[in-house]
Amino acid sequence: MKKNPSLSDNMWKDASGIIFSNAKKLRENPTQAEEVMWLSLRNNQLDGYKFRRQHPLLRYVADFYCHQLKLVIEIDGEYHQTVEQKKLDKERTVNIEFQGLYVIRFTNDEVLTDMDSVLRKIKEFIKTEE
Repeated sequence: MKKNPSLSDNMWKDASGIIFSNAKKLRENPTQAEEVMWLSLRNNQLDGYKFRRQHPLLRYVADFYCHQLKLVIEIDGEYHQTVEQKKLDKERTVNIEFQGLYVIRFTNDEVLTDMDSVLRKIKEFIKTEE
């Protein structure tokens, strides 16, 4: 992952007002998997790191974001399995990682049925960054 030094280093990567509005709406209507993940990430309870939910980045809204780790966590529902959505998700990941961030993706099913494994994977990433 190579960071482009000419791009913004702010926490929102120059997201527009429309993206902020979209993020607020998404925070008001989380999926079940997002709710479960948030219960494990909020209040700095994962190794003391602050995560934000439905965080504006560029022209996207990241499901979860930790600015200190430069980590984006995405929770993918069933529609992410379509060919077209996989292509869009790949493009999104490339654009986000180009900003010097790292993206980890989990499925709704992983979050809802094996949260211990999900948290273990996030903690493994954290160990590599400390």
